[in-house]
Amino acid sequence: MSIASPFTTNADIIAHEDVRTSGTYSKRGLAIVRGAGATLWDADGTQYIDCVGGQGSANLGHGHPAVVAAIQAQAATLLHCPEIFHNDQRAAYLDELGAALPAGMGRLFLCNSGTEAVEAAIKFARLHTGRTNIVAAMRGFHGRTMGALSATYEPKYREPFEPLIPGVTHVPFNKIEALAAAVNDQTAAVLLEPVQGEGGVRPADPGYLKAAEEICCRHGALLLIDEVQTGFGRTGSLFACTQDDITPAVLILAKSIAGGVPMGAIAIHESLGGFAPASHGSTFGGNPLACAAARATLKAMIDDDLPAQAARKGAYIMAQLAARNLSKVREIRGRGLLIGIELKERVQPTLVALMERGVLALPAGPNVLRLLPPLIISDAEIDQVIAIVAEVLA
Repeated sequence: MSIASPFTTNADIIAHEDVRTSGTYSKRGLAIVRGAGATLWDADGTQYIDCVGGQGSANLGHGHPAVVAAIQAQAATLLHCPEIFHNDQRAAYLDELGAALPAGMGRLFLCNSGTEAVEAAIKFARLHTGRTNIVAAMRGFHGRTMGALSATYEPKYREPFEPLIPGVTHVPFNKIEALAAAVNDQTAAVLLEPVQGEGGVRPADPGYLKAAEEICCRHGALLLIDEVQTGFGRTGSLFACTQDDITPAVLILAKSIAGGVPMGAIAIHESLGGFAPASHGSTFGGNPLACAAARATLKAMIDDDLPAQAARKGAYIMAQLAARNLSKVREIRGRGLLIGIELKERVQPTLVALMERGVLALPAGPNVLRLLPPLIISDAEIDQVIAIVAEVLA
């Protein structure tokens, strides 16, 4: 039996939530109460096409029947089992995810979010190498907890909390020479995204991540690849790093790993072993509910070949928008269904105009419109999005 909310309109929900919320989020003026596939509804019954996609966590869309069934069955069986005990769902998921990962990614640590996964990767790199220095990229975003925030570049996120952890430097993204100059025998790890999402939807140039892998190998540093947003089919392959022909030391995962249930993970290359006993942990990491949802999510992605759908649909959207020569657009870029439209003006008015026309989208910096629809979005919905975006940006 569900517990009904006492608030039934946008105005009521917004008024009551704003009284108690922490204030850290800049919220839009609608209250989302229901979703199905790539469609969302607010409390007043208005329908929207979702191109926010749970900020990248809804690759399977909303209410996917396999994920719903897995959650319902596991919730009635066992919600929580900490990793001081073994568990059937966890064991099955470790096997299934391990089989889907790039070859050699043999050890997994399960947690609850992307920033926790980044923290785990940084701790592992420092523990394994005995070094403390981290090299990350300008415009990179890796989370908001203290270690992850230290690797995040944007000053507005970092400066209020300085001093952060020492030894983190930032170099220009896609500049191999700058990366080579920054990495040395005191570097524990290089931390990079295959596509910088928050940083403006900027894909790694061909050969850049391969060069990063070689630079790390030369100096005994670990290559940490942050696929919190790009993982699980978003960019046209199950994991974006395979498009660059690299095998990272640590692969960082979250967002769509469990179909919208909070979960994160790092995969560690088998040549490095794992964490030393008691060197890290998570009370809720690897809980049976999240693992059951993640199993259903991974199976659906593979069975329905959602990475291939993302590649086809993303290429279609970018080609259709580019063909329109929209007057407000400077550049369109991305991979799969991670699409950035760089504007000649600030993006906020465009987000408002799209919302008024029934499309919810994201910014990626001050002047980039980011589209992150569920990978299951229909061709008809895609055509609607293209038409509305073109209308707003013409």
